[in-house]
Amino acid sequence: MALYAIGDIQGCREALEDVLERIKFDPARDRLWFAGDLVARGPDSLGTLRLIKSMGPAAETVLGNHDLHLLAAHYGLSRLKPRDLTQPILDAHDRDELMGWLRHRPLLLHDKNLDCVLTHAGIPPGWSLKAARGYAREVEDVLQSKDAHLFLADMYGNEPALWSDELRGTARLRVITNFLTRMRLVSIEGAMDFEHKEDLSIIPPGLHPWFMLPNPALKTGRVLFGHWAAIAGVTGSKRFIGLDTACVWGGCLTVYRLDDGKSFTSRRGCSGTSPAQP
Repeated sequence: MALYAIGDIQGCREALEDVLERIKFDPARDRLWFAGDLVARGPDSLGTLRLIKSMGPAAETVLGNHDLHLLAAHYGLSRLKPRDLTQPILDAHDRDELMGWLRHRPLLLHDKNLDCVLTHAGIPPGWSLKAARGYAREVEDVLQSKDAHLFLADMYGNEPALWSDELRGTARLRVITNFLTRMRLVSIEGAMDFEHKEDLSIIPPGLHPWFMLPNPALKTGRVLFGHWAAIAGVTGSKRFIGLDTACVWGGCLTVYRLDDGKSFTSRRGCSGTSPAQP
C-alpha cells in the first residue's frame, strides 16, 4: 500500500487520469490525498469531481479556496468567476449529491505513521499541529451543519489578517479559512498578505513565505500544500512540500509518494498536450 499526495487539479481530469495510470494507482491497495482546488479553470471540473468521489475511501481531499467558492455559488451566495469553468457542475443532474460530498470534505489531513500533514495553503507560523487540527475542525463543523450557508455567505474578506485566540464568530472562522486555503506571504508578525501571488524572486519588503518563517510549535515532520502555482512546488526545504505545479497554467500535475518521497508528473497537460515542466 502507498499513500500519494496530488497537487491542484482545477478540472484537469485528463491529466489526473494520466498520472494515476503512471503510478499504477490501485484503489483496493493505495490511497490518495488531494491538495484541494479540485475545480475551477480546467475543462472538466464536473468529470474531476465525479471521478474523485467515485474512488470512495481510497481518496481523500482537503478543501481549497476554489472548492469553497463553488459551494458558495451552489447556495446562490456568490457568482462564478469569469474564468471558472464550473457551470456544468451547477447544471448537472447530480449537483446536490456532488455538493453534499464536497461540503463534507475536511480542511486538514494528517497521517501519524508517516508524520505528515496536508492543507490547501499551509499552516501559519505559531500554530501547532494540534491547534491547526482544532481550528480546521471549527470550520468543518459549521460547513457540515445546517448553517453551512451562513458561513459561506460570511467567509469572504481579507480581515482579520492576523490570528488571535480572542477572535470569535464570523471573524474567527474567516481567518482560519484564509490561513488554511489562501495564505502565501505573511509578515514577521504573522499577518497575511493577499496581493502577491508571484514567485519567490519578487517578494515585497517585510513579507515572507509562510514556510520560511520559524515555527517551533509545529513538530510534525512534513507539511504538504498546494495553492501557490507560481513557485511550482519549490520551497527550498525537504520538510515543506509544494504540490501545485501549475497544471492548469501549462505545467504538469505532480504526485508525491509519502512513503519514500518520490515524485511523479503527468505526461499530459490540462488540455491533453505535453506539459511544460515547471
